Amino acid sequence: MPEDSEAPPEKGTRKPRADSLRNRDLLLGAAKAAFAETGAEAPLEDIARRAGVGIGTLYRHFPTREALVAAVYAREIEQLAASADALLARGPAGQALGDWLNVLIDYMATKRVIAPALRADPGEGSKLYASSGSTILATLQRLTDAAHAAGDIRPDIGFEDILRMMSGLSQGYEQPGWDAGARRLLSVMMAGLRA
Repeated sequence: MPEDSEAPPEKGTRKPRADSLRNRDLLLGAAKAAFAETGAEAPLEDIARRAGVGIGTLYRHFPTREALVAAVYAREIEQLAASADALLARGPAGQALGDWLNVLIDYMATKRVIAPALRADPGEGSKLYASSGSTILATLQRLTDAAHAAGDIRPDIGFEDILRMMSGLSQGYEQPGWDAGARRLLSVMMAGLRA
């Protein structure tokens, strides 16, 4: 058998149906919105209703609240990392860096709401929370390197400097309304970084 051919699926496994994938995506979007409004303890019935599915569908995808919270967080991390590629493809690397840091602020606003539930989960949630930093740092490093290579940011400012600036920006992220101030400071930071 050639190396590049796909192995047949294992007996008893099959690809999820399109409607199942759609329902899962709807549930994750509805959960993110509900968590942002009322916290990680948002009623699961409300989340199912927002998604336009029954509570049984929610439980088939996410048997526990902890599983739902962890899935919302995992999707946020995946989208955050994937957005870097889209931003780099769309425009200059320096602009991509600034745009991604704005997306990072959105992520932090979501994280603020669900982080306590993730840390309290002795299973998947706490492991996911602990491992997410490496994905974020690797993405920030890649964008910083691209902006340097393009000559879009000052050559004397390194990844560690940007990381320190973002650490300062993140102070108080657990407070409601933090993101508006963080965006103002980010625009000042990006203006100072330009080559």
